[in-house]
Amino acid sequence: MMHTTVGWHVEMEFQEDDTHTRAVALVRLPDGTEVRAHGHASRHRVDANQPRVGEEIAGARALNELAMQLLTKAHGEIDAESGRTSHPINV
Repeated sequence: MMHTTVGWHVEMEFQEDDTHTRAVALVRLPDGTEVRAHGHASRHRVDANQPRVGEEIAGARALNELAMQLLTKAHGEIDAESGRTSHPINV
């Protein structure tokens, strides 16, 4: 039975123009590490200008990259502690 409660807060920032949205995701971990990832979305010229959709796509891509970085970090820590290679990262 688990009794420890830990919370992480992910910060997202967006930069947009008429056709591009860039997202940055940042999480600060309890060990003091900051993990930052980027995502990008481009609007096709025939699509309607819907900034929220660009944010969702760019944000999702940044969060996906953030997840992969966290998995890589965790596996590195497992390997360092155990002296063996951990299971590969499943995508």
